[in-house]
Amino acid sequence: MEILLYVGGILFMLVGLGVSIGLHEVGHLVPAKLFGVRVGQYMIGFGPRVWSKRIGETEYGVKALPLGGFISMSGMYPPSSKTGPAKGMFASLVQDARSANDETIAEGAEERVFYKLPVWKRVIVMLGGPFMNLLLAILIFTLMASGVGVQQASTTVSAVSECMIPAGSTQQECTADDAASPAAEAGFEPGDVIVSIDGKPMETFADASAVIQASPGKTLDVVVERDGAEVPLQLTPEPAERGEVDASGRPVLDANGDPVTHTVGYAGVTSQIEYVRQPIGTGTDLAMQQTGAVASLIVNLPAKLWDVGVSLFTDQERDPNGPLSVVGVGRIAGEVAATDAPVLNRLVVLMNLLAALNIALFVFNLVPLLPLDGGHVVVALWDGLKRLWAKLTGRPQPKPVDATKLVPLTVIVAVLLIGMGALLLLADIFKPMNILGG
Repeated sequence: MEILLYVGGILFMLVGLGVSIGLHEVGHLVPAKLFGVRVGQYMIGFGPRVWSKRIGETEYGVKALPLGGFISMSGMYPPSSKTGPAKGMFASLVQDARSANDETIAEGAEERVFYKLPVWKRVIVMLGGPFMNLLLAILIFTLMASGVGVQQASTTVSAVSECMIPAGSTQQECTADDAASPAAEAGFEPGDVIVSIDGKPMETFADASAVIQASPGKTLDVVVERDGAEVPLQLTPEPAERGEVDASGRPVLDANGDPVTHTVGYAGVTSQIEYVRQPIGTGTDLAMQQTGAVASLIVNLPAKLWDVGVSLFTDQERDPNGPLSVVGVGRIAGEVAATDAPVLNRLVVLMNLLAALNIALFVFNLVPLLPLDGGHVVVALWDGLKRLWAKLTGRPQPKPVDATKLVPLTVIVAVLLIGMGALLLLADIFKPMNILGG
């Protein structure tokens, strides 16, 4: 059964990845067609064709390797003007790119080409793909946060400590010499719902915890709901020393290097964790937070990849916040699906992985380098700036920017991307990341 669940988790991510890629290409396809550009192909995957069907002027299909996708738009770049043989490797690459581009311009559809679109339309077409991934991530995060809910400590009591166990003790059970905990003395029972403390309604367990911690040695009038009835209790939190921590969770030390502590109230109750539905805008907030985290990862990508390489050939552990290949994401999805946890918990984690994957596709495709979508946006904007400058200075309109001249740089970027993918693939096979513990 565990193996079936593991495989099911991998299939979940593969299907989710396929849908994400498909919607990414739809984000390019729809505005391109709306703006009148001739689209010859819409393909999911690379390599040998598995299935395809022509509808109108566009061939829709699936290829063997579901690691990406593309649409073939007519005239991504201006037609070539050079006819002589190219000399040199890079010159040959440029000429090949020009020839391939020329082949997309169908006879009779010379005006239905991408490069003749206004700059704003070209930007919309190229940003449509990443934008679809962002929308899908927001949708998934919204379903998680507002549909299922976010796990939070509720006002329902899960467990009551029977006694006071000294801080730092390895003691697991109460003894006859141990004093009863304040909650046990007050009469708390598992399942009680904390309604109010000293007449103040308690909306969350954090509210109740804050009042208790701020009241060491003070008797508090607590009202709990038990079996549908309100029951009054009196709780006197026991003073306890707690170490202070900074914003990063690290212990605060005094001038002598000793931990700084302060006295707080201790009751001995544990809250029940529940899924609490969040406001509808929470999904967007989560997507934006994830976008920031992925953007930070990409900015530090060279250092992160270096760490991956070091961990691959040494005993150093992988950074749990580092990059992953598709294999790594699939393996984590399989492990999550096979864990001994409630089905809903596992589903939420898988949905979170899929949403994070879409945010990664969104941010990574905005990198301003060809062949990524962000590179095409830069080309369109540069073309627009040249035309605007010519208009402002009264000069003749320049020729459209010929991005095929950037093919050598594009090849270098593609090689680096392939190298990055290979490194992450090897690391995910031979030095997999451990994010679940154990």
